[in-house]
Amino acid sequence: MKTTIQEQDGNMVAILEGSLDTAAAPETEKAMNPLNDVEGKNIIIDCTALEYISSAGLRIFLGILQNTEEKGGHVYIKGVNDNVRSVFAITGFINIFEFC
Repeated sequence: MKTTIQEQDGNMVAILEGSLDTAAAPETEKAMNPLNDVEGKNIIIDCTALEYISSAGLRIFLGILQNTEEKGGHVYIKGVNDNVRSVFAITGFINIFEFC
């Protein structure tokens, strides 16, 4: 699992590559932790290269969403494949997040 965070067009973008399963979750959460300090910018989680997400990964996304909304920002999920989208749908998270 590879996580890259960068600023693009005034937004913070987290690019995820690989499988965000239970084993990869602690390292990914640590890599995404700087997003919790973002103020005044929207966050885009780019899942174009994300092959799989488990409930542990969804928990990370939810934490970022809650923290960002508390600061008045928005979180957008970008580029999800059908497998990842189905996990969001089955868990009801598809109604919580904004997709672009």
